[in-house]
Amino acid sequence: MIAELMTKSEPTLSFEFFPPKDDSGEAALWSSFDSLLELSPDFVSVTYGAGGSNQAKSLAVLTKMATRIPTIGHLTCVGATFASTRATIEAFENAGVAAILAIRGDAPRDNPDALSQGELKTALELVEQVTAHSEMEVGVAAFPELHPESPSLAHDVKVLKLKQEAGAKYAFTQLFFHVEAYTALVAAARAADVTIPIIPGVMPIGNVKGVLRMAELSGASVPHDLLIRLEGATDDENAKDIGMAFSIEFAKALLAAGAPGLHIFSLNHHRAAEELARGAFSRLSR
Repeated sequence: MIAELMTKSEPTLSFEFFPPKDDSGEAALWSSFDSLLELSPDFVSVTYGAGGSNQAKSLAVLTKMATRIPTIGHLTCVGATFASTRATIEAFENAGVAAILAIRGDAPRDNPDALSQGELKTALELVEQVTAHSEMEVGVAAFPELHPESPSLAHDVKVLKLKQEAGAKYAFTQLFFHVEAYTALVAAARAADVTIPIIPGVMPIGNVKGVLRMAELSGASVPHDLLIRLEGATDDENAKDIGMAFSIEFAKALLAAGAPGLHIFSLNHHRAAEELARGAFSRLSR
C-alpha cells in the first residue's frame, strides 16, 4: 500500500510523529495531527522507542491514527528478542497499521549496552522477521551522509540492497541538509540495482536551536552559509524566518531533483511542518 503511493505521478506528502511523554505533549500531538491532516497527507508514521521506553504509548498512538489515515509503525531491534519482535508485529497488524519501518535504533541513554543484549542486532534481521511473519509492507532507513558506523557510501548501498532483497519496499532517509547528498545516494543505489523508492526525510528549521542540536547529535552536516546567516540573525524570530526559508527551498530542490515525496519530521508541532509543506508543494499553496 505505502510503496504503491510512492509511485504515483504526484510526489507524496507524509509526516512523522512521536509518542508524547505527558498530558501536555498528548494535547500537542493530537492538535498537530488534526491540523496536518487538513493538508491531505498520503500517510503518517509514528516512532518507536528502544528497549521498551515508549512502545506501549507508540502502539496507542498508532492504533488511533490508523483509523484515519494509512500509518507506518516504526520497529526497532535494540534489546529485542525474536519473540518480542513477532509479538510487536502482531500487535501492529491488530491495530490496523498499514506498514512498518524497520530500523536498528539507538540504545537508550540509561542502557548503552542494550544493542548487545538483544537477540536481534540489525535492521536487516528485522526486515527478515517482518517478511517471514507478516504480509505488511516493510521499509528501511537510508543515509545520505552515511550511517555513523559505515566506512563508505558503497557500503551503505550494499546494505540497502540486502534489505531490498530481504523484502524492503521503500526507504526513508535520516536527517540531512544537502541536496547533493541525496542525489548521490540515489544515483549510487540505482547503479547497484536498488529500485525501491527513497523518500527524503526533511526537518523544518522552525526551532533553530533545537534543530541544530538534533543535527549535531545525528551527525548531519549543516551548510556553512546557512550557519553564517543564522549567526547573523537579529533575534529568534529572524532566525526562524531564515531557517524556514532554507527549509522550503531545500524541499523544493529535492522534489525538483526527482524525490518521490517528502517525509516531514513534524516534532509534534504543526505550524513549521505545515509551512514547509505548503511552501514545497504547489498543490497546497493558498
